[in-house]
Amino acid sequence: MDWKKLYKSKLVSAKEAVSNIKSNSRVVVSIAVAEPTELIDALVANKENYENVEVVHMVDMGKSEYAQEGMEKYFKYNSIFVGASTKDAVNSGRSDFTPCCFYELPRLFEEGYLPVDVVLIQVSKPDKHGYCSFGVSNDYTKPAADCAKMVIAEVNENMPRVLGDSFIHISDIDYIVETSHPIMELKQPKIGKIEEAIGEYCASLIEDGSTLQLGIGAIPDAVLLFLKDKKDLGIHSEMISDGVVDLVESGVINNKEKTLNPGKIVVTFFMGTKKLYDFIDDNPMVESYPVSYVNDPTVIMKNSKMISINSCVEVDLMGQVCSESIGMNQISGIGGQVDFIRGANMCKDGKAIIAIPSTAAKGKVSRIVPLIEKGTPITTSRTDVDYIITEYGIARLKSKSLKERARALINIAHPDFRAWLIDEYEKRFKTKF
Repeated sequence: MDWKKLYKSKLVSAKEAVSNIKSNSRVVVSIAVAEPTELIDALVANKENYENVEVVHMVDMGKSEYAQEGMEKYFKYNSIFVGASTKDAVNSGRSDFTPCCFYELPRLFEEGYLPVDVVLIQVSKPDKHGYCSFGVSNDYTKPAADCAKMVIAEVNENMPRVLGDSFIHISDIDYIVETSHPIMELKQPKIGKIEEAIGEYCASLIEDGSTLQLGIGAIPDAVLLFLKDKKDLGIHSEMISDGVVDLVESGVINNKEKTLNPGKIVVTFFMGTKKLYDFIDDNPMVESYPVSYVNDPTVIMKNSKMISINSCVEVDLMGQVCSESIGMNQISGIGGQVDFIRGANMCKDGKAIIAIPSTAAKGKVSRIVPLIEKGTPITTSRTDVDYIITEYGIARLKSKSLKERARALINIAHPDFRAWLIDEYEKRFKTKF
C-alpha cells in the first residue's frame, strides 16, 4: 500500500469533511489544546444541515459555539468536564454533563455506553511509515478514534510528534484536512505569596526518587519551584505543563528511580506553551498513552513513592472534597483527581495531596467549611482523602477520627474564619475545641 497516495485521496476541505456527518450522530471532539478548531468552525457553519448532533467534549478551550443559545435545534452538547465557554450552557439546562472518572471514559466509548459515530481529532504530519501522532492529546481521543465509525482529522504541521502508544495510521482516517495553525497555548499562571507557601509545604512531603502527578495552575507550578534541590524525581501524570521542562533540563527530573516505565515521563495530555510542545516533540524521554492506562489506579500504584497533587473548591470538616462545582453550579469536572488519589493511596509509599488557598472571593469565603452544602457533589470522599494543605500548614486526615480531622483542618484554615469553624465544631461534637 502506498500510504502517500492514500493520504492524497483523503484530502478534503473542512467544509466537505463535516458534510459527511449525519443528523442524530454522536461526535467526540479531542481534548483541550488539541481541539480541531477548523473542523469545529466548519461544523457550526454547517448547522442548518443537522438536527440533534450530540457533541461530546472535555475541557473546552475554543469558542464552543455549538453550546451557545440558539443552537439547541442543531446540537446537543454533552460535557465530561465543563470549561469556561460551556459552563453557562450546562447550568442553564441547554446542555448536559456526564460525571465520569477520567480513566473510565474510554470504556464508555469502547463498550457501547456512548457509541462513537464520528471523532474529530488533530494530529501531527505522518511519519515515513504513514503514522500520525496524537501529539498533545492522547487521553480519550485515541480510544475514541479506535472505535469510531468515522474519523475526521486535522493534520497540523505544528502538532508535535509524541512517542508511546500515540499513533494512528493514515489508513484509519476517513477524511483529512491539512492545517498549519499554532497549537493553543496557555499563559503561565501568576504565582503569589499564598501559592508559594502552599508549594513549599507540598514540596516538604516529596522525597528524592518520588514519582509525581501534577495538575495545572499556580499551585502545581509553585510546587515545582521548591523541587530544585530534590534528586531523581519522575513523572507519571495525567498532564504536564512548562514547569516540568525546567526541572528536566536541570537534572532534577530524570525518571531513574521509577519502578514503572523507568526513564520515561508518562503523560496522557499536555497543556502549555510552545516551550513545552518543542520539548515533547520526538523526545524519547516522553511517552504518551491513553488515559485508560495512565490514570488507572491499579497502574498508578505501581509507581514507587507516588505523589498526587490536586486542588479543590472546598473541603468540609469531615474531609469531604468538592472540586467541580459551586453549590449545584457545575464549573469543571471530576477529571483525574479521584483516579490519582486512589492510585497514590494504593501505592505503598504514596501520598495523595489536596492543595488549596484557605480562602476564595478575595478572602471573603473560607474554602474550609463546616459541611458541604446540600446538593453539592462530593468529588473525593472522606475515605479517600489523605493530606490537605493550605498556606497555613498541612493536615493529614487519613486514619483520623471526625473530631481529629476537624481540629486539624481548623488549624490550617484562614485565621479570620477559625472562630466560626470552632463554634461549628463545638455545636456539632458537643465538646470544647
